[in-house]
Amino acid sequence: MYPQAHVFFAQKLFGFLSDALVLGSIFPDIAAGLYTDRNESHGRGSEMLLFLQEIGELNEFVMGVITHGIDPKGLDYYGDEKFLSYERGYCFEKGRLIVDETIKACNLPSSMGWWKSHNIIEMGIELFINNSTCSMALESAFANNVLISEISEFMARFYSAEPSVFQNRIGNFFNYIEISKITAESLAARYDMQMYTRHKIHIDVPRVTSLIFKAGELIAEDFDNFFDHALDNVGKNLSELQVRRNNL
Repeated sequence: MYPQAHVFFAQKLFGFLSDALVLGSIFPDIAAGLYTDRNESHGRGSEMLLFLQEIGELNEFVMGVITHGIDPKGLDYYGDEKFLSYERGYCFEKGRLIVDETIKACNLPSSMGWWKSHNIIEMGIELFINNSTCSMALESAFANNVLISEISEFMARFYSAEPSVFQNRIGNFFNYIEISKITAESLAARYDMQMYTRHKIHIDVPRVTSLIFKAGELIAEDFDNFFDHALDNVGKNLSELQVRRNNL
């Protein structure tokens, strides 16, 4: 999902926000720009927690990472991979309803339709949440250069890379996301930039804007139920992880 959704989710889980928790809650998407294997960016939360045990730093950051990913099961597991008895996660299942419209609006080959339609649903969720507390928390976190330096050093040790790789990626990520003035139009404009950067495809921004509004309507009736389901399950997962960590 998009940044505000992940920050909002972390806030609901823990009852507070800090710069470290905020950056952790969106870090898997930051790392995804460096590692094409989704498990590398979204599936190493437990390993990070064990690594954290060894160095004793950035607990809130790693907790945020775990709330986001797919292994252990975080918000993206239930949004992308598996929700209840459906074939895929909530966003993909909702995306089924707008695949053909997405293909036309985004100038896509049919093979990319379902994948990108789930992105449209995610933007509808971002518009639905549109929380000023989350936007201010994101702005604060990206302005915390000392913390970003510490995270970059931590991730460099974890991934066996150079700190500058993560420092640059975190700084550049801010340019690709919409934070303070979320509208369907601004989300569509950012998506056009992302699509061109990644696929050399320009989308039809007005048509995608309309689709984002439609996505918001599609999720309005049952998003709260999905979100509560994810919160309940991720909360249980975190508790179990903490127990196992304390028993080490």
